[in-house]
Amino acid sequence: MTNRTAANRYARALLDVAVKEAKGASAASDTLRRIEQQLAAFAELFNQHPTLGKVLLNPAVPVPQKRAAVIALTDRAQALPIVAKLLVVLAERDRLVLVPDLLAQYRERLLDYQNVVRAEVTTATPLGTDRADAIEASLARVTGRTVRLSTAVDPAIIGGVVARIGSTIYDGSVTRQLQKMKARLVEGV
Repeated sequence: MTNRTAANRYARALLDVAVKEAKGASAASDTLRRIEQQLAAFAELFNQHPTLGKVLLNPAVPVPQKRAAVIALTDRAQALPIVAKLLVVLAERDRLVLVPDLLAQYRERLLDYQNVVRAEVTTATPLGTDRADAIEASLARVTGRTVRLSTAVDPAIIGGVVARIGSTIYDGSVTRQLQKMKARLVEGV
């Protein structure tokens, strides 16, 4: 099993248990947000303190010592019980290396739970706020979900918009239209 697959399983279980344990939609939302923040803070520890990361990720360090270190860290950070338990389980299984992937997978699952989708929009020139809002609203109608829009500029598309949501691409660029015209002209010859 790859690290990504394992992280995905842990993330799914974490989200499912957190939703079941939370009482009410607002409590669930707050708890899910706090879980994400605490996982991110723990993952950031490896970047801020490389020596700590080396020790906790080193297979030569005995698992009981890793477990004790994680318990001390989660106690000091006053982590939610669900986060503390998960991190201790990862330490006991010598799988702390999964934390960054677990965080990424948890964030994706959280967006899905919240019915939010990410969209990447590329245009030839920077988008104004009004135009970005209009594109976001159009994509929300198409997907039936709340859209979080990120924008990029690529002069090579000449004009128009290329929107990517997951693996779906909506290509309304001038470059694509020119390619289609060329293909039709070549077919007609």
